[in-house]
Formats: sequence, C-alpha cells, structure tokens
Amino acid sequence: MKIDLTETTSSKINQAMVSARRSIGTPAIGMVLTLVIVTDEENAYDALKAASDSSREHPSRIIAVIKRVSRSPRARRDARLDAEIRVGSDAGSGETVVLRLHGELANHAQSVVLPLLLPDAPVVVWWPEDAPADPAKDPLGALAQRRITDTYSAEHPLDELAVRAATYQPGDTDLAWTRITPWRSMLAAALDQQPAEVVSATVEGESDNPSCELLAMWLADRLGVPVERTLSGGPGLTAVRMETKNGVIVLDRADGSLATLCMVGQPDRAVALKRRETAELLAEELRRLDPDNVYASTVKFGVERLGGPAQASSVGSGQKAPAAAGAGAPAAKKAAAKKAASK
Repeated sequence: MKIDLTETTSSKINQAMVSARRSIGTPAIGMVLTLVIVTDEENAYDALKAASDSSREHPSRIIAVIKRVSRSPRARRDARLDAEIRVGSDAGSGETVVLRLHGELANHAQSVVLPLLLPDAPVVVWWPEDAPADPAKDPLGALAQRRITDTYSAEHPLDELAVRAATYQPGDTDLAWTRITPWRSMLAAALDQQPAEVVSATVEGESDNPSCELLAMWLADRLGVPVERTLSGGPGLTAVRMETKNGVIVLDRADGSLATLCMVGQPDRAVALKRRETAELLAEELRRLDPDNVYASTVKFGVERLGGPAQASSVGSGQKAPAAAGAGAPAAKKAAAKKAASK
C-alpha cells in the first residue's frame, strides 16, 4: 500500500501510517529500529531497495530524507514537505516513509525526522553518498546510535579515509570496512592453523579501493609487521600474502567470487569470497549497534603508514612515500589477528 501526501506535516504523516497499518490488518508495531537514509533522487531507488531487503532480517521503519534543491530565491524561501508512505508488501518487513524537503525546510531535516522515530528503539543513519565530514556532529547523525558511511562512493576514497579517521566518534562505521569481514575471518582462521609468527604481509587490489587499504591497515595494526599495498586490475581485493617463519600463507581471489587458500603443508582449498550486495552489508551492520573498537583502531592507523606504490602515488609527485608500516616493530603472535577478526 502506498499513500502520497503533499504539503504535509510530521503529525499528518504519523496519522497516515497508523491508518495504513490498520487498513492492512497490522495495527501493532513489530519493528526493532529506525533506519534514516540521507540521499538524493539519483541514489534513492538503490538505497531504498537495499534497506528494504535488509529489513527482512531487521524489521525497521525506514525514513528516506531527500533534500530538493530549489533554483530560484523565492522557492528557496518557501518550505514544503511532501511524503510517500509504503506499508505491507511495498515496504519489506517494516514500513517506509520517503520525505522530500523543499526550500528552507531542507536545512532543518532533523526537526521533521524526530517526530517520526520509533519510540524506545535504536536509530541508525546511513549516507549512501556524500556523507558529512563529521557524521556525529551532523544534525541527523546526532540523533543516531550508529552512523554508516561508505568511503567507496567518495570521489577520492583514500582522502575520505583520512577524514573518517580524524572525525571518528564511537558509533561510526563504514561499508568499506564491512566488505572485508569475510577476508578478516578467513585470514584469522588461517593464522590459527599455522603455528608461526607473521613477519610481513602484502595486500593486493585495485587502486582507490578503501577496503584494500583498510585490510592492510588492520593487518599492520594487529600484527605490528610491515605491510605492503600493491595494485592489481581488480575486481576489488584480489590477494593477501603473509610471510611467516614457517612459510607463506596466500589467499587469492582473482575473479571476485571464488578464492584459493594456500598454506605450507596443506592442500590448496577453494573458499567462497564473493563480492556482497549492499543489502547484505547493511544487514551485517545492523546486527550490532555498539561501537566497533577494531574499526576505530584500524581507520586511525593511517594509510600513509603503509608501504607500496599505491601509497607512493597518494603522497603526490616529488614526495617520497612513507616507510612501510610496522618497520622495526616486534612481530605479534597469531592470536592477535584472530581476536581482532570478531566485530
């Protein structure tokens, strides 16, 4: 069921949602959180589809905030709120409200959203594109216990990682970090089976992919060893190589779907490491609402501390690339990486 409201208010939207639930025979609210999506018209469809799919695991009230830019000075002075309400099969396992804010109202989105939040339920804000520099200080971000960004969608992803590190607050997370969860789990399991210390590592992947940098920083931060970042044609992450005192551990994924794990003294094994859809990433992030301390430590490690051509190009022409991360630091034991893999 869909209901369109023009020149409306938050109070009228609430009343329309109650009426819509009653009309389809589900007056009770069985949702566990409010997911606020801050997007634009171009990206609204994909973001809403991903949120709707993830709501099958986490029934939620989805509020999409679309700020409509007015062209004329007179239109910018006028404030208008239009809304589209979706319930039942049109809204996954919860209900969806699409808000379009016109004119001056676009600068006060938090005043519109606040009355629509589920009572006594967590609030998560997600920016699929164009996230603010400091999500925790954004008026909408300040309403949330969890704030989700995606540096992969930024024009300059590696610069965006530095911004995320500088403005990090407990509750911040990034889908570029979520994308490497299977990689971290597989590498931790491999280290658990290989009774030797890691002395160095190499992460290979396409350029300007923040997930590659985050995985390299995670290894360097947890293991305290030099980590080199090298480039490949992709897609995404393609390989991780860890040198240990007992031999080499290689996790290679050339096609973006199936990976091969190679370890000394064991046969090569095929493991599933497919590139996941946004809905799967979002569902994973909604499973936990507490601060992610491992992400915080990783993103603050610093891309510039990694070694390799990817970092040499990021420092700019005429400048020398920083030394490899962890050079001279003692090698940490394998258990450190296993412990860090849990989110």
